[in-house]
Amino acid sequence: MALNPWKGLEGLPRDLWLICGAVLINRTGTMVLPFLVLYLTGHEGFSVGEAGFTVTLYGLGSLVTAPVAGAVCDRIGALLVMRASLLLSGTVMGFIPMVHGRLAIMAATLALAIAAEGARPASMALVTQAAPAGRHKAAFAVHRLAINLGMSVGPAAGGLLASVSFPLIFYVDAATSIAAGLVLSAVRLHAVEASREAAVSRQAERRGIRLREELHAFTDRRLMFFLAALLPALIVFFQHQAAMPLYLVRDLSLSEATYGLLFTVNTVLIILLEVPLNLAMSSWPHRRALPLGAFLTAAGFGATGLVAGFPMVALTVVVWTFGEMILLPGASAWVAESAPAHRLGAYMGLFVMSFSVAFSVGPWLGATVYDRYGGGVLWGLAFLCGCLSAALLAMISERPIPVASRGEPADSAG
Repeated sequence: MALNPWKGLEGLPRDLWLICGAVLINRTGTMVLPFLVLYLTGHEGFSVGEAGFTVTLYGLGSLVTAPVAGAVCDRIGALLVMRASLLLSGTVMGFIPMVHGRLAIMAATLALAIAAEGARPASMALVTQAAPAGRHKAAFAVHRLAINLGMSVGPAAGGLLASVSFPLIFYVDAATSIAAGLVLSAVRLHAVEASREAAVSRQAERRGIRLREELHAFTDRRLMFFLAALLPALIVFFQHQAAMPLYLVRDLSLSEATYGLLFTVNTVLIILLEVPLNLAMSSWPHRRALPLGAFLTAAGFGATGLVAGFPMVALTVVVWTFGEMILLPGASAWVAESAPAHRLGAYMGLFVMSFSVAFSVGPWLGATVYDRYGGGVLWGLAFLCGCLSAALLAMISERPIPVASRGEPADSAG
């Protein structure tokens, strides 16, 4: 009898689907960032360097916003932060085509980063609050499915709109952000609200008591070790942003169109397999699953230096995509299960910030190593970095935060 690999989703609550639905709406309109450099150089007279600096400003804005937004989530609630982020970012995006001049556009881009990036830790905190105990891997896999489905539509639609009128990509992106914010404003998330109220109540009860879970996220050594252990693998993962296309086109003589097909392989695998894979691995301990994900990421990127031709390169993409599908939802689940309920936003803010750091450092570092030492050295170092992450992640603690600190009733027995 054939088993339904998606059957495990049946128990996920309505709140989670509403949150992921809003994420899907928002990500379907993802058009501004992929085309920002082309817009600035083609329509606003920016040099390539100026356009690149503007994108860097966005990255710096996201780097600062993530932990701040996470802390604000703990103060006023993740749902309110996500609504405000979506509505405000949509408003800013709609005004950018009306802004001209280098300094004004750079300032508007920084404002967009501050407005938009607050939604990332907020959405992850909401997914954590909505997911039943023990179902975080599946919940974050569904969350990533919404992101990837949207991203499979947004940039492609943006290309079509840009061929008609570049300002249209800003207006459509703005409309989807505002629509997602309105969806979250129109519905009531009962499980999320209950989780938030329980966390606030528990925090009030423990005010003034110095317990380990009351520490700020920055002072949690377990979290800091985990993020440090994860960072090398994330830096390897972001090699697909710069060094990988350079290597494939220059060294392996693959066309840009062929490189685009590799992303199709990655996206199709994620859409079809990530949720069933995480449902099947839901009982795996983090100390087993996360090192496997990091190692597959290392092996996939490391093997890039040993292959030639589209079929073999596609096989390496399959390997690191499986690593991505295991590592990223699993990492989100570890943070979700380790954070005290009243510090959930702060923990997610630092987790999102680690991705911003890797995105800021990884492509630049990989391209620099490739340019100076060649692809062989780059992909060898990528393999070693991923293996370092795997070794460190095998050392993480599985000890969860006590039940009472997560805003749930403590067991009175023993």
